[in-house]
Amino acid sequence: MQEKHPEWQWQWEEFKDDNLWLFTEWISPNTLEDFRGKDILDCGCGQGQHLSFIAPYCRNALGVDLNTSEIAKRNLQRFPHITLKEADIAAMNLQKQFDIVYSIGVLHHTDNPDQSFRNIAKHCKPGGRVIVWVYSKEGNFLNRTFVEGVKKIFLRKLPRALLLLLAHILTLLLYIPIYTIYLLPLHFLPFYEYFGNFRRLSYRRNLLNVFDKLNAPQTHFITREQMEGWFNAQDFKDTSISPYKGVSWRGSGVRR
Repeated sequence: MQEKHPEWQWQWEEFKDDNLWLFTEWISPNTLEDFRGKDILDCGCGQGQHLSFIAPYCRNALGVDLNTSEIAKRNLQRFPHITLKEADIAAMNLQKQFDIVYSIGVLHHTDNPDQSFRNIAKHCKPGGRVIVWVYSKEGNFLNRTFVEGVKKIFLRKLPRALLLLLAHILTLLLYIPIYTIYLLPLHFLPFYEYFGNFRRLSYRRNLLNVFDKLNAPQTHFITREQMEGWFNAQDFKDTSISPYKGVSWRGSGVRR
């Protein structure tokens, strides 16, 4: 059983993520139409933002989260066909299987991403689809070494309000290189593709991205080999694994 982390509750009380286009890119090559008329399970639903995106399409949806299910319940009151439950995605047994099971930006923050993936996949019907989006080991050297190192030594001890102030400062500083040197065709620069998204997003959404990196209690970076093990040919067919902006993996497959 994973322990609860109050950091997530603080984050999702403070921020709102309403970028539908990001969600559609994270679930690609799947589309919102694939959710139409389906029973859906959102594993690690956070504040419920992704459930609000699929609500107009799905028949029913269940969102589970260990830390913030009450926040999601409050945010999704207008959708009677969506229910919320507090549960640990690595150990839950919902005694039900779903047409689509997805986990966006969550597995890499669990104690054991491999175990978490196996458990959420068990909740998908044969012939149903599992969709995940995770941080990649590839392309994240600076995050894996510098950011994670500083976080473990210093940032975990800071009050969240002070961490938010630090995130504001770092976000503002990032605008300088992103709107100068990163406008040049220097594709070898670290995070070159990723910072293209930075220019498409609002300041508040970029602040969330920075704060999330500093606030997450733990982060595992997933390799392509690990993703291929999750969506192995024995358990899945019609699989798709693709990089996203050089810093993450999108994966999906139909459960056999």
